[in-house]
Amino acid sequence: MGKDVIIALDFESKERTMQFLDRFAGQEKLPFVKIGMELYYAEGPDIVRELKARGHRIFLDLKLHDIPNTVKKAMAVLSRLDVDMLNLHAAGTKAMMEAALEGVTRPDGSRPLVIAVTQLTSTSQERMENDLLIREPIDQVVLHYAKCAADAGLDGIVCSPLEAGKVHQVCGQNFVTVTPGVRFADGEIGDQVRVTTPEKAKEIGSDYIVVGRPVTQAADPVAAYQRCLAEFVG
Repeated sequence: MGKDVIIALDFESKERTMQFLDRFAGQEKLPFVKIGMELYYAEGPDIVRELKARGHRIFLDLKLHDIPNTVKKAMAVLSRLDVDMLNLHAAGTKAMMEAALEGVTRPDGSRPLVIAVTQLTSTSQERMENDLLIREPIDQVVLHYAKCAADAGLDGIVCSPLEAGKVHQVCGQNFVTVTPGVRFADGEIGDQVRVTTPEKAKEIGSDYIVVGRPVTQAADPVAAYQRCLAEFVG
């Protein structure tokens, strides 16, 4: 599996998004992009269709979490957008993840990659214990969720890059690890807690890194993206 960098398009409007992506016009390789809640809720499915038409691969990051039947129906709708990757919360249980796969699979058997969120990279051990009443060590929780996702037939998980190597040990090298919480060594970590650099994420075993502010808020976003590629992909 080839490694890649995914840019998080954390913008509030289509206008801001296009202004940013226009900087990459003429590049040999258009970036793989993530559309999250902010942009999707502001612009709806049309923003997905437009970016697909431009030639971008898309990770639609909506983190579904509901009863199995509701998630199954929602996934069937999202599958029509022809994105490359979709996600949901592993905490929704194996039954929900299995229902999601059933819903997202098209009549011809094709479907996007489906990955499960384990614990957010903004979640610390203390927050998990105090707010969620989960007492086990956070890496054990992530590995348990990863195993549940694999057993449900999912393609991989979202986790901290710090846990990617252990996930591969438990679930196999072909089980995809998508890791946010990546910052340059000379950058700010913002509201993230469990973070590392692109180079270290590669070394640990991440398959995809998701990078937002270090690229989108850079003085030269194209140069920052190229730096990520150089450090992570090589």
